Amino acid sequence: MLHVTKSFLPDLKEYVKYLEKIWDTHHLTNDGPFVKELEYKLGEFLEVENFIFVTNGTIALQLAIKALGLNGNVLTTPFSYCATTNSLIWEGCNPVFVDIDPISLTVNSEQIKSLSKHNSLSGILTTHVYGNCGDLEKQELMAKEMGIPLIYDGAHAFGVKYQGKSIFNYGTVSTCSFHATKVFHTIEGGAVMTNDLKLADKIRGIRSFGHRNDDYFDIGINGKNSEFHAAMGLVNFDNFPNIKKHREISSSLYDSLLKDPIIKYDYNSELERNFSYYPIIFSSEEQLLHVTEKLNNNQIYPRRYFYPSLNNLPTISGNVCLNSEDISKRILCLPLSSDISEADIVKVSSIIMSSL
Repeated sequence: MLHVTKSFLPDLKEYVKYLEKIWDTHHLTNDGPFVKELEYKLGEFLEVENFIFVTNGTIALQLAIKALGLNGNVLTTPFSYCATTNSLIWEGCNPVFVDIDPISLTVNSEQIKSLSKHNSLSGILTTHVYGNCGDLEKQELMAKEMGIPLIYDGAHAFGVKYQGKSIFNYGTVSTCSFHATKVFHTIEGGAVMTNDLKLADKIRGIRSFGHRNDDYFDIGINGKNSEFHAAMGLVNFDNFPNIKKHREISSSLYDSLLKDPIIKYDYNSELERNFSYYPIIFSSEEQLLHVTEKLNNNQIYPRRYFYPSLNNLPTISGNVCLNSEDISKRILCLPLSSDISEADIVKVSSIIMSSL
């Protein structure tokens, strides 16, 4: 059985070494030594000034939204995981959807410009889709001209660089997910990153109930993470170069085997990728469903990621986004993991091509 992804697990002995230290110290959570070590190492690796380890990627978004005081209308993408939109709504904001560019599948900057006169805009929240990005400098300039903060949901973007610079250095705030399915994980986890020291200090505070020691300064939540999760992150971080390399080789093999009429997702040429996903685009939804059925019959389970377009979620009333609605019906993520075999990639590719 082959699923869209398979969580990486390190050598158990490596992880147990950390567990033994936790047993020795009895420090299980509340900014323990492993959390602090992980924050330092990842902040240095990702080249960000302030790295804050949190419970998960969704909490990371909620903390950013809350700390920035977003309210009312927020421009956002319809092509993302539901957590992006849900975080806005959960925090009392109204998502105003910006349609995507049909190539990058990230928000169309010209559409941001056309919606910039929308009443009471308080911010922009958009996504680095599959770790890809659009024209970041232009989007930053637009946000600055509009006088509103820009949040990047970088759930998929761990280790990605744009023009030689960490992708997490763009925007007012960036977030990341370290869920077990991600290219780097802490079982459950996430991060908020910003180069604004004052904002980072506020986020650290509201991550922990809004107090420091016995002094309360704001309303907060419990967004902290544990020593056990940080320990998994420290072990996995050491393995990340090999994880990334295997996924890169696997993606290249897919590239060589999948031919027309398959449309391959076009990554930004100025990007240093992390090979987090392998998406392909079909000419129609019918073709996608036909191929998916053939794969499922062979116990291969890709994922329609992202589907549906978020402006069409049954829980909200979103504006029309034709590109996102179209692409979401035709895009499929193929199996990719840190140990997927050449034989499995050949099998998946063969079934797809023969089905077409």
